[in-house]
Amino acid sequence: MHTSTADICVVGGGPAGLTLALLLLKSGVSVALLEKSRSTDRSYRGEILQPGGMAVLDELGVLDAARKRGCHPHERFQLVSRNRVLLDVDYRRLPDPYNCLLSLPQPHLLDTLLDACLAHEGFHHLPGTRATELLTRDGAVRGVRGSGPDGEQEVRAHCVVGADGRYSKVRRLAGIDAARVESFTQDVLWFKLPVAEAQPDAVQVYRSGGNPMLVYHSHPNQVQFGWTLPHGGYRALAERGVEHVRDQIALAVPQYADAVRERITRLSDLSLLDVFSGQAETWATDGLVLIGDSAHTHGPIGAQGINLAVQDAALLHPVLLDALHARDTSAARLARFERERRPDIVAALKLQALQGRAMLSSNPVADTVRPVLARAVSRTPLYHALLRRIAYGRQPVRVHTDRFTTT
Repeated sequence: MHTSTADICVVGGGPAGLTLALLLLKSGVSVALLEKSRSTDRSYRGEILQPGGMAVLDELGVLDAARKRGCHPHERFQLVSRNRVLLDVDYRRLPDPYNCLLSLPQPHLLDTLLDACLAHEGFHHLPGTRATELLTRDGAVRGVRGSGPDGEQEVRAHCVVGADGRYSKVRRLAGIDAARVESFTQDVLWFKLPVAEAQPDAVQVYRSGGNPMLVYHSHPNQVQFGWTLPHGGYRALAERGVEHVRDQIALAVPQYADAVRERITRLSDLSLLDVFSGQAETWATDGLVLIGDSAHTHGPIGAQGINLAVQDAALLHPVLLDALHARDTSAARLARFERERRPDIVAALKLQALQGRAMLSSNPVADTVRPVLARAVSRTPLYHALLRRIAYGRQPVRVHTDRFTTT
C-alpha cells in the first residue's frame, strides 16, 4: 500500500472538487485529489454556466482558458409554446462581462482546472482511484483509503472534502443520511444531435405537441435536448420500443424531427436522469466536510448544478484555510460553511421548484394561466429581481483572492 500526506484530501474531481483544489493550492495548501474516473472523456449532462459561476471561475483565472477550448454563449432564456415566445429572459440586461448563459462542455472546464492544479507542486492527483474507507483517529476523519490502478492508496490529511456527487461514497462511508425529496414531477431524458446550421442564441424550454423539451446549442455543432417525462414514466414508454420513443420526441420538437428519426436508432442513444432534490442531514463532521451534489442535490431546471458547485468551493475555501491555521478541523469549526451556505441552497431549491411548476406543468389551468403570467412578470420590477436571483443566487459569491500566495 502506498501512503501519502496532504493538508486536504478532496474526493471527487468534478467542478466542485477541482475548483476547491485550485483555490487551496493557490493559497499554499497541499491537496490530494482522488477521482474514480481515469479521465474526463465521458458523458456529462449539465454544461450551462450561470453568471455567478462564471464570475467565480474568472476570479480564479480559468474562465478564459476554458472558453478558448470551445463554448457557446446564449444571450437569453426563452419559454416557447407552439412557436410563440411566452417568456424572453434577456441576460444582456445584466452587467458585463457576465451577461449571458454559457454552454461550456464539462471536459473543457475540468481539463482547464486540472491543468491549473497540476502546475502546483503541492498537488497529488490520483485518477482512477475509488475511495473505499475513511481513516479516523480519535473519532475524527484523518484521511482516505482508496483503490486505484497502482493498487491500494492511503492519503492522510487534516481534513477530507467529499465532492463526489449526488450518490456520494464519502457521505455513505461517514454514515451521513441524505433526504431524497421528490420536489419535481418530471424525469429528464438527455441526448445530443449534430446540427448543420446555427441555432438561436437562447436556452429554450419548448412546449409543442408533446412533453416539454429543453433545447440549446452546444459546442461544437450540436443541440442538447432534455425531454421531460412524468416521474417514473420512461419504463412504460421504452417498453414500446425505440420507434415509439422517437416518434414522441419528434412530436415534442417537430423542427428537429428529421434529425431525431435519423440519429436516434437505439434506446442507448438516450440517457435518463432521475430528477430529485435533497440535502445531507449535516455537511460537516470532525475532519470531514461535504460540498456540491454530495451535500445538496438539484434538478436541471434553472441550470444551477455547476453554478452552485463552484460557488460552494469559493465559500468553503476561507473556512478551510482558517481551520488549518487554527489546527482545528472539528465539526464545530467546519460547520461555519454549512451555516453560511445552507440558506442559499434552500432558496435555490425553492426557486427551482417554482420554475418547474411554471414552465413544465401540463393541465388546462396552467396552460391558460401561463401566457398571462409570463407577460405580466416580464413587465414588472420582479422580472429583473428574478433574473439576478437565478443568475447569482441570493447574493453574489466572491473568491478570496487576498488569501492567495501564488498566481
